[in-house]
Amino acid sequence: MALLEVNNLCRSFGGLRAVNNVSFRVNTGTIKAVIGPNGAGKTTLFNLIAGALKPDGGSILFNGRSIYGLPPFRVAAAGISRTFQNIKLFGNMTVAENIMVGRHTRSGSGFAASMLSLPRTRREEREIAERAAELARLFGIEDVLDAGAASLDFGRQRAVEFARALASEPQLLLLDEPAAGLNIYETNELAKRIVRIRDMGITILLIEHDMSLVMDISDEIAVLSYGEKIAEGPPCNVRNNPQVIAVYLGGDVAQD
Repeated sequence: MALLEVNNLCRSFGGLRAVNNVSFRVNTGTIKAVIGPNGAGKTTLFNLIAGALKPDGGSILFNGRSIYGLPPFRVAAAGISRTFQNIKLFGNMTVAENIMVGRHTRSGSGFAASMLSLPRTRREEREIAERAAELARLFGIEDVLDAGAASLDFGRQRAVEFARALASEPQLLLLDEPAAGLNIYETNELAKRIVRIRDMGITILLIEHDMSLVMDISDEIAVLSYGEKIAEGPPCNVRNNPQVIAVYLGGDVAQD
């Protein structure tokens, strides 16, 4: 069953067609990767799905309902969360506070209730803090909950970003180059975490340049080049696709 369906999606910047009639599906409970050279349109595609950019045409269905053109907060409320290629944490806040921010889409207390510090509000704040601690344990950062996010090394900052993304209890998690800047050990640990998240019942759509990581954990892969999808399928098929090989290695596709 498809959790996400993208059909004939388009987006242009001036005369540049960054995403050109791209279609694909992400089935529930799977890890799907989107790969391609720099400038292929991968991050633009993510921004269209997440609501950071408005498409020029096509459709985006999530759980069978259109999220086409919705603002990011509405997309997040629908059940889609994301991380970014360049980590975006609140450096002046603690690790715990950063994770708790991700819970705001599931918070029921309004501004007035928070100002009055009603019992329901205080109870909800305790529950949010407890959930943040649980997620910190999942990612091995429970010992730095009270530390400033800006004081952490790159790998731990990435873990905080993952925990924050999961705090909203998404059905679909968008990961934009999560292995960027990580060493081999950290990348191996990242692979285990991504699989663990999938096993928790969260579907994953992944952009990544590390082909070893992609081939090891993906159920399906879609390949973009100059804004167009040129291949799609299981890793073994994509790895041996002549057009994909030509895009990554250069040269023309061999003709029979």
